[in-house]
Amino acid sequence: MRILVLFNPKSGKGKSTVLQCAELLRTAGCEVVVRELGPQLPVQEAVQDVASFQRVIAAGGDGTVSSVAYALRYQNVPVLAYPAGTANLIALNLGMPDHPAALAELALQGHAVRVDLGELETGGQTCGFAMLAGAGADAHMIRESEDLKARFGVLAYIFSALKQLNPRRTTFSLVVDGVPRHIDGIGVMIANFGKASYGLPIQGAINPSDGRFMVIVLKAGNVLQLLPNVIDSVRSRLNLGDPIFAGNGSVETFTARELSVAAAEPFPLQYDGELHEETTPFTARVLPGAIRFVTAPGSTDLST
Repeated sequence: MRILVLFNPKSGKGKSTVLQCAELLRTAGCEVVVRELGPQLPVQEAVQDVASFQRVIAAGGDGTVSSVAYALRYQNVPVLAYPAGTANLIALNLGMPDHPAALAELALQGHAVRVDLGELETGGQTCGFAMLAGAGADAHMIRESEDLKARFGVLAYIFSALKQLNPRRTTFSLVVDGVPRHIDGIGVMIANFGKASYGLPIQGAINPSDGRFMVIVLKAGNVLQLLPNVIDSVRSRLNLGDPIFAGNGSVETFTARELSVAAAEPFPLQYDGELHEETTPFTARVLPGAIRFVTAPGSTDLST
C-alpha cells in the first residue's frame, strides 16, 4: 500500500505521534511519503499527486483534517483523521483511537465510509469544513480560547464558553433551502457531525452522510441558558426518556442543504475551529458524500 502522510507541525503543541505511525507502516511493508504542511507547502499543492496513493493520513487538529478532506473532495481516496490537535472532534466522531500502533492498524485494515462535507462561501472566498461552522457565540468562544489552548488544551474551549455571559444579540436573516427566515439570537451553528468535546452531543442524533446539515440557532441570552438543551441531548443519547426541558426556547433547530446567513451587524465566522478572516454574510452548502473517511472495521452506522 502506498500512503501519503500530511501533518501540521504546529497542531497539538507539536507533539504528534504521526511520524511513529509512519515508521510502523513502513515496517509493515508500506511505501510511506511524509509531507509537512505549512506556508511553503499548502494543502492544495501537497495533494496534487494523490491519485498515486491508496490512503491519505491527515494529522493535525480539526482545521487540518477538514482542509485536507476538502482538497480531496470527490477524489475517492480514503482519508484517516489522525488526532494530533487540541480538540480532534472529527477523529472523535469517527471513533479514531489515540495510539500510533492502533492508528497504523486502522490505516491498513479499516474500511472507508462516505461522509458529507460543507462548503462555505464568503467575501469572494470558498473553503470547506467537515465538523461544524458557525457565526456569533461559537466563533467568539474560539477567538477567546486561542491564548488558553497552550496551557489548558481542550479545557480552553470550556473556559472561553463560560466567559460568554453576555454575548451580542442580533437579528439573523437566513435563507434556508430558498426560504427566507428572520430569527433573533446570539449565534448560528451548522453541524455535520454530532459529538462535541468529551463526546457531549451537540443536538440529538446527527447523520453526517444524509446530505443535510443540522442548523442550530442559539436564541438564549447567554451560554448558561443553553445547559438545559445539553442535558436533554445527553438524556436522548443515553435513552433516558423524554426531554425534561423541551420548549424552553433557548435554541431552534432545523435541517438544510443550503443556508445563507446575514446579520444586522457583522458577526465573526469559524469553521472547524479556524477563525475566518471574513464575517457574516456567508453561504454554506452540503457536498453530499464528498469524502471517504477511514473508520474501524465493521462500523456502518455513522449517526453521531
